[in-house]
Order: sequence, then C-alpha cells, then structure tokens
Amino acid sequence: MTSPNTSVDLKALTKELRSGHRAALARAITLIESRRGDHQAAARDLVQALLPHTGNAIRVGITGSPGVGKSTTIDALGMFLIERGHKVAVLAVDPSSARTGGSILGDKTRMARLAASDHAYIRPSPASGTLGGVAAKTREAMLLCEAAGFDVLLVETVGIGQSETAVCDMTDFFLALMLPGAGDELQGIKKGLVELADMLAVNKADGDNIKRANLAAAEYRGALHILSPRSEHWHPPALTYSALTGAGIGELWQKILDHRTAMNASGEFAARRRLQQVKWMWSMLEQRMMARLRADASMRTRVKKIETEVADGRITPALAAEQIAEMLR
Repeated sequence: MTSPNTSVDLKALTKELRSGHRAALARAITLIESRRGDHQAAARDLVQALLPHTGNAIRVGITGSPGVGKSTTIDALGMFLIERGHKVAVLAVDPSSARTGGSILGDKTRMARLAASDHAYIRPSPASGTLGGVAAKTREAMLLCEAAGFDVLLVETVGIGQSETAVCDMTDFFLALMLPGAGDELQGIKKGLVELADMLAVNKADGDNIKRANLAAAEYRGALHILSPRSEHWHPPALTYSALTGAGIGELWQKILDHRTAMNASGEFAARRRLQQVKWMWSMLEQRMMARLRADASMRTRVKKIETEVADGRITPALAAEQIAEMLR
C-alpha cells in the first residue's frame, strides 16, 4: 500500500505525465526503476492508473550488430516521423550494461537531432539487472511513454542473444538491421534472429556501397524464402536504405505500417498484444521472487552459503536451485 502522501504525489504525477510533461515522464520512469519497496508499490499504482491511456502506440523493436548504424538509423527514422507529426520515444534493453557500461548513453550523441527535439524522448535502460528485470522495467516505461502521448516507440536492444527475443516479445514489429558487403551474408545471418524479424533492412546503401547493399538484400530475401515466417499473414521483406542520406527511410516506415494493417486484418495484432501482457506478467513474477531473495537478510545469507557450496562442487546446481525454491515457498 502507498502512504497518503505518496497517493497525492501520484495524482499530481499522473496529471503532469498525461499533459505530456517530459520532467514528469522522467520522474515516473525513475520511480518504476527504483528498488525501494514503497517506490515499487507507488509505481504499480501509477501504471495501473495510466493503463486505460496506453496501448495506442506503434511499438517497433530494433536490433543489429555493432557498427550497423542503429543510432544513426533511429535518429533518421525518428526525425522522419516527427516531421510527419508523430511523437517518438526511444528506449533501450541492455541487460549487459552493468558489465559494459551500456551504449545508449553514448548513442544519444549519435542521435543528435532526435535528442534535441521536443517531440522525442530518449531513455537508456536501467544501469544493471537481469534480462527479465530490465525487460519488465522497459515494458512499464513503454506504457508511461504511451500515456504521455508518444505514439511511436522505438525499443533498441543493445545486448545480445536473449535480449533480442525479449524485445521481440514486447513490440509489434521487429526490425533487424544488416550491413552490406560483410563477407558471405548468409553465413552472417543468425537463424534465430531472422526467424524473429518482421523485416531485414540493409543500411549504408549509399555511394559505392549501393551495389553491395542490393546484393546483400537479394541474398537475405533468398534466405527468408527458405525459413518459416513468424506469421502466415506476413512474409518479411529485405530492403536497403541509408541512414546517412535518408534514402529508403520512407519505404522502411511504410512496410511497418503495411505490417500493422495485415496483422489487424487477420486479428493477429490483438493476439500478439495479449501474449505480450502474459509474458510481462511472468517477467514481473520472476523479478518479484528475486526481490524477495535480496530483501530478506537471512535468505541472502543462506543463498550465499548455497552459492559457495555450488562453486566448491559440494552440491549440484539442480539441488541448490531446489533448496532456494524451497526457501521461497
């Protein structure tokens, strides 16, 4: 339960956030990222209160290997959308940031135009945490951004592997950015990533690179025909574009809109959104259980002892996991 004082603050915060105040949005996201028990309770109340004002944005997940130009692409796409009357929020999912320091803070300097726009909001992921925890916080941040009036959400994955699946699970459209001329394109494709992607887009299709980019896109199209698409109602295209010149950005956005139309017509859009909610619930449950282990001093001590026994080879990880699960019961 929240205290009366917190409730008054929440009313003011809700009102300011609904009015589109950026400072209120920043405070609200900081609140949901907090590990304090009273803050977490207040955050749950806040998200619940704002829930009727969410769900109307287009949620786009974006992934790509380092050097592919994610930041420049987001900057170009974001400005393209703002010029057409949209409000754009950029969020990151980075479970590795505790180890690497993350990258989106640095990326903000490469999203110079977007960072300076009053119609855009850029937010890095929490500074540390498990993938489940970071993904859950990002989902809540998405809802807050929608309640604040942002109608396009670009969710960038700066981690690798599982974070791609996490971002795919929380967005309506998953875009994989590719590089031209990086050796044998098909060898460079991760099968799992391509099966998740709703579109492959080859960046840097400018100058001397245009021919290589077109060749790479053709190879990707061939690969996509072999693999089973995520949906029977959408066959992922492979396009070329240039984040530097802006060429192809309009076509890229049009494909995202075409996908939404196709998903709505088949009823799959609503089904995906329902599934997102259920996955969010499980992610929050996992986080809540971990929070209990951290919060209880005696549990922390016992977990540390079990951890040492596993490290020393005295008990198996399976038995250790069972012992910890028993503590939570």
